[in-house]
Amino acid sequence: MQIKIELVPLDLLEADALIVPVFEGTKEERFGAGDLFDAGEVSGKSLELTLLHHPPGVAAKRVLLAGAGKSEKFQPAELRKVVGAAVRLLKSKSVKRIAFGIDPDYATADYVSAAVEGALLGDYETDRYKTGNDKKSVDEFLVGAWGTGPDESPAGVSRGRILGEAQNFTRSLVNEPGNLLTPAIMAEAARQMASAHQLECQVLDRAQMEELGMRALLGVAQGSAEPPAFIVIRYKPEKAESAAHLGLVGKGVTFDTGGISIKPADSMEKMKYDMAGGAAMLGAMQAIAQLKPAMAVSAFIPCVENMPGSRAQRPGDIVAAMSGKTIEVINTDAEGRLILADALTYARRQGCTHLVDAATLTGAVSVALGHLNVGLFANDEGMRDRVLRAAKAEGERMWTLPLEDDYKDYLKSAFADLANVGGRYGGAVTAAVFLKEFAEDTPWVHLDIAGTAWLDENKPFLAKGPTGVAVRTLTRLATDWKD
Repeated sequence: MQIKIELVPLDLLEADALIVPVFEGTKEERFGAGDLFDAGEVSGKSLELTLLHHPPGVAAKRVLLAGAGKSEKFQPAELRKVVGAAVRLLKSKSVKRIAFGIDPDYATADYVSAAVEGALLGDYETDRYKTGNDKKSVDEFLVGAWGTGPDESPAGVSRGRILGEAQNFTRSLVNEPGNLLTPAIMAEAARQMASAHQLECQVLDRAQMEELGMRALLGVAQGSAEPPAFIVIRYKPEKAESAAHLGLVGKGVTFDTGGISIKPADSMEKMKYDMAGGAAMLGAMQAIAQLKPAMAVSAFIPCVENMPGSRAQRPGDIVAAMSGKTIEVINTDAEGRLILADALTYARRQGCTHLVDAATLTGAVSVALGHLNVGLFANDEGMRDRVLRAAKAEGERMWTLPLEDDYKDYLKSAFADLANVGGRYGGAVTAAVFLKEFAEDTPWVHLDIAGTAWLDENKPFLAKGPTGVAVRTLTRLATDWKD
């Protein structure tokens, strides 16, 4: 999709369709739409879409009235959904050239950025491997420059394109099946992205991980014929304005059978998404490289397959993590925390002063929060608040869950320093408590995205499948960082 700024009045903008947000409690008199409001056919409720053909007073062939809800609650996050839903509807009708118009009161860079993101996210489909010739896409998305003048629109369009493309890059990785995205292939995708955006990239192999003592990670990997890969990507600003070094750690299990503690067959195919945390870190680094925050940011992504091969680790095995702590593996399906344990230790030893990890870690977080909120855990209030501010600014819902020391009692082991699971109660919490042992005293936030990284059905504004969750929050965290 090409995105262009058109410096002409919206009524003169030539397009196949013009998207116009309308609010509850207001009446749109233009385009001959007044009677529709009077009849109650159009109300302005969120995501209500009404298509007008050959509307009077505009050059566009169609006008799509897009319900934006109550004006007092209208934030960029709502606009992102509105435009995404509008693009998906118009695309289904083979509309190729779409223009966007909005009230001048909302013509700021944040809103323009959200509109562009919404268009890119809405245009994305997960049908890469379908062979039919009926695939549809949008060719052009035209953005007008309104009341504030053209100065904010280019910045908004640029940021929106960067964030939208980064999220779609993440979604494309998560959408790949396990046979076509092994740890080695994910590492190669990271190399290519890093090269395209002038980032440093290093991939540690099994021998290097053995030398570093990453036995918790290697224990998970040993059941698979596919070798593990540990991706490290570094962004260094031309002139750092902060002494902080942000470390982004993402779980990269390219397929998760559960290992010897094998999962039920039902829905196991979805476990290709178990590297969504790692993919989010790659997407965030792609965006960060282009937005150029004035702080150092590094990403650490341990990639493995969790398979029940003849050499797979067994329940009851004890492994020593890179930090020196010993772990009794009670359940081999609690593998994500094992690879993250070594990744967090490595990130700390690489000089990261602040850490955020993202992982599809537990089904328990979905039981607690459903599929609407990311579960957030933090060992430091300041770091927690930074992430929550970034999430709120980007419209990604996150909810803080407890991390009290008492929960560590669930992880007691008679044979090792700690067990890798804590029983049926508080599963999301005990997983976070496990990771806390390896973050140690470094300010750290853990994001459990198991319930939010995948959509089981289409939304009006987003296709079924990967969501790209956390990319925007992590990018905002880095770009808005102030010591």
